[in-house]
Amino acid sequence: MLSLNSLRFVCSSRALLHTKWLRTNRQCVYEAVTCSAHCMSTSFPSRDAWHSETDLKALGKARKLHNFSNPVKSLRNYSTGQVRLNCWSCKQPLDQAPAFFCMSCKVIQPPETGTSYFKIMDCDYTFTLDTQKLQKRYLKLQRSLHPDNFSQKSVKEQEYSESHSALVNKAYRTLLKPLNRGLYMLELKGMRIEEGTDFGADSGFLMELMEINEALDEAQSPEQANKIGQDTKGKLVELTDEIDAALLKGELQAAKALLAQMKYYANIEEKVKEKLSDFM
Repeated sequence: MLSLNSLRFVCSSRALLHTKWLRTNRQCVYEAVTCSAHCMSTSFPSRDAWHSETDLKALGKARKLHNFSNPVKSLRNYSTGQVRLNCWSCKQPLDQAPAFFCMSCKVIQPPETGTSYFKIMDCDYTFTLDTQKLQKRYLKLQRSLHPDNFSQKSVKEQEYSESHSALVNKAYRTLLKPLNRGLYMLELKGMRIEEGTDFGADSGFLMELMEINEALDEAQSPEQANKIGQDTKGKLVELTDEIDAALLKGELQAAKALLAQMKYYANIEEKVKEKLSDFM
């Protein structure tokens, strides 16, 4: 027979274990929901368009995961943030992302698929990025990654160099021009717009553009053409700020419409340059 004190000790111990079990169980559910929601948000980048569906799927997945003994671990195995790549040559871990070279053996590494151009070019994820910093980064990468530097290296290293060089060129061209940069940011958010797609515009805006083009065609002096060019540059600056704000808020349709206007004004800016060259 157990004494009264012994029974109290056993009961309190079981209560403590039960409390710990509840806390652990609740923590597993919380982490499962958090991780699930995070994974779903990366799959559906447009928060406004997919917010409700993402929440429902995340909660549904959490309920299923709750039935497993270790739900959080199974999710983390698929989390890209937990993956550590190793050097293909010396097998040492690569500490940087993206890793162009191994810090241990200095050997060039293969390009990482899915890495955004902003990461490759070490730029802030913003529509109003620093183009001077972008150009410096481009020159630095090309000096170290250019295929001419690997002519005496192995075939694998030469292939990696060519792939990196082409990728850096593409990233630079995409991020340098505001219009291409904006379209790429929409693509990262899940809104892909094929090249050559007609954005469309309302009739009032098209009439305004027609008047600007007619005034440019009728310009009789560099001063008149310059005036149109300055007005167009001012409009492009305004659009840049508006597009940046729309992208930051996740208003993708608004950003798309503003990019359409930018496209038309950018065309006028090119026509102004052509007109000025005619006066020379």
